[in-house]
Amino acid sequence: MKTQLITLFNQLKQKVCFLYDKLRLSTFEKKTGRKLALPIVDTLTAALFKQTANVATKKRVYDILEPPCSYKTLVVNMNRCFSLALIIFRLLLKVNRRKQHLVKHTDTTDIPVCLNKNAGHHKTMSSCATWYHNGKGYYYGLKLHLTADLNRSVLAVKFTTANADDRKVCIPLNDGLLGLFVADSGYISEELERDFYIEGKRYILIKPKKSQKKLATAFDTFIYGTRMLIEINFRNLKMFYGLLTSLPRSVGGYIAIYLQPAGVSTSVVSL
Repeated sequence: MKTQLITLFNQLKQKVCFLYDKLRLSTFEKKTGRKLALPIVDTLTAALFKQTANVATKKRVYDILEPPCSYKTLVVNMNRCFSLALIIFRLLLKVNRRKQHLVKHTDTTDIPVCLNKNAGHHKTMSSCATWYHNGKGYYYGLKLHLTADLNRSVLAVKFTTANADDRKVCIPLNDGLLGLFVADSGYISEELERDFYIEGKRYILIKPKKSQKKLATAFDTFIYGTRMLIEINFRNLKMFYGLLTSLPRSVGGYIAIYLQPAGVSTSVVSL
């Protein structure tokens, strides 16, 4: 089993090295002082490996890879490299946008930062997290806004506080994107539909609430039915790539955790 995991790590490292060279991320390396115990490429690969192999903790990653550094050094480096991971992530979004499908879906999902019973004394994300109530109940954390096309390629991602208004985030989230957008009833707003619309280029189709009466063509009904595809992205991020966690002890640690699974779902493994 460990041999297979090491093989996966080496395969990921080849892809990270490719992106590292193409983006010239070596310019961020220190030119003076003591040499890093763990090269930046290895650190980025270790972070990606954790999410791809669905490894629960960094301690388990350390035990599998046995890097030439202490466990603390590995954790600090993985959290510190989130800015480089963000550069790679933005590149992948640009790649997906070049081949985007005309039909796109926009939606949000809850990102709890801890259990509800621990929210009262949770300090790490207290400056970012808020209480919010959705269909599943109350939670304390953030909200992930995501736009993906009909092929489930991620095109835009944004994190906000849990109580952020989805309708106000929709236009900034989809800035630069064109096509037919499909959203759920949480986006109902005449102002949003008017401001979002660009004649012949962009239109948003919002599913009405059950209590609302609205005429819909057969095409509208068909397009509404595809909206659930974006839930697959959310499910994969949460179930297979460890998006939900309460383990980090710094804001940087949480950001690193959020960037790694998002990067995997944006097709970094298939490059």
